[in-house]
Amino acid sequence: MTAATDVFTPRELFALADFEHAANTVLPAAVRDFVAGGSGAELTLAANRAAFDRLRIVPRALRDVSDCSCATTLLGSPAAMPVATAPIGYQKLVHPGGELAAARAAAEAGVPFTVGTLSSHTVEEIAAVGATTWFQLYWLRDREKSFDLVRRAEDAGCSAVMLTVDVPWMGRRRRDLRNGFALPDDVVAAHFPMGAESAAHRAASGESAVARHTAAAFAPSLSWADLVELRRRTRLPLLVKGVLDPADAAQAVESGVDGIVVSNHGGRQLDGAVASIDALAEVCAAVDGRCEVLLDSGIRSGVDVLKALALGASGVLLGRPLLWGLAAGGAEGARRVLDLLAAEVRDALGLAGCPDPAAAGTLRVRRDAMAVDGTGTAHVHTTCTDETNHEGMLLR
Repeated sequence: MTAATDVFTPRELFALADFEHAANTVLPAAVRDFVAGGSGAELTLAANRAAFDRLRIVPRALRDVSDCSCATTLLGSPAAMPVATAPIGYQKLVHPGGELAAARAAAEAGVPFTVGTLSSHTVEEIAAVGATTWFQLYWLRDREKSFDLVRRAEDAGCSAVMLTVDVPWMGRRRRDLRNGFALPDDVVAAHFPMGAESAAHRAASGESAVARHTAAAFAPSLSWADLVELRRRTRLPLLVKGVLDPADAAQAVESGVDGIVVSNHGGRQLDGAVASIDALAEVCAAVDGRCEVLLDSGIRSGVDVLKALALGASGVLLGRPLLWGLAAGGAEGARRVLDLLAAEVRDALGLAGCPDPAAAGTLRVRRDAMAVDGTGTAHVHTTCTDETNHEGMLLR
């Protein structure tokens, strides 16, 4: 069953982590695990946060920040801050308003909202809410179905297409396997007919019904030739999400993409993959300004956004925190999450001496070494550091 609605007063919560605690209180255990969990032993899930925590900004002094603004453009569209929502399927799992409530919050906050292929509302319904809307595509075994979804996104007024390239099939998410996770009857993938979707509702011990459904629907044969064909078939700006290797980033640019999302899928695909933020600088160096680069996976604060900008990203995607807000308070909760993040981004920019997001690209970042003792406690060694600029060059 889906979560209870609006149990907490969103304006009593003052940090994104507060919303996680609130969401964990109202979500059913299996849904909580589905949202929070990663693949395998969840090493990459943990690494995403540990990597952010190792980074230290070197702020600049004597910069006039009296007119500090978070406003920017992402894929040619204005954004109130360098943030878009990440594509997340089945949002009705956490609140009956689902993607419609989340998109309403994004529209009010002035940030792009990304509709997922596995959305529990259709792209037409979500785009009608009025946010700047991007459409995320999983490559399907039925190629024409993939192209049809893109055409629907174009007709609905979406301003970009985001092809996810790191899911030939879903990673083994042990929490879902232990829970025998399946969708409740009132949550569907709205872009699929019920005959195909029903596999996601058939619970079985030791299996994820959602993984079973996506394995039948997703095409593991996705290749560079398919990306080139998609580029030919759509007039919209095209992003690829799930790139970590700079060689792949360079080839994506050669294939005509307009943006790259550096992402390990929030730690939900290859367990042991590099943390997204650790891959960012090398990808930016390989791209060399030829397309936009966004960072996904692990964003939990405005300072995290600043770190991504300093390492070369033009913006970030916000994933789980948006769901926490949605679970805790519906559209108002999701909006409060975005408002809090905007306040934190402005605070981080100004205190770092940056009047706008573009200025963050000139900041230097220190990467501290971490060690773990026999008790499992992490220690920072500030004497063993690298300093990195947004072009990925090491400065000794």
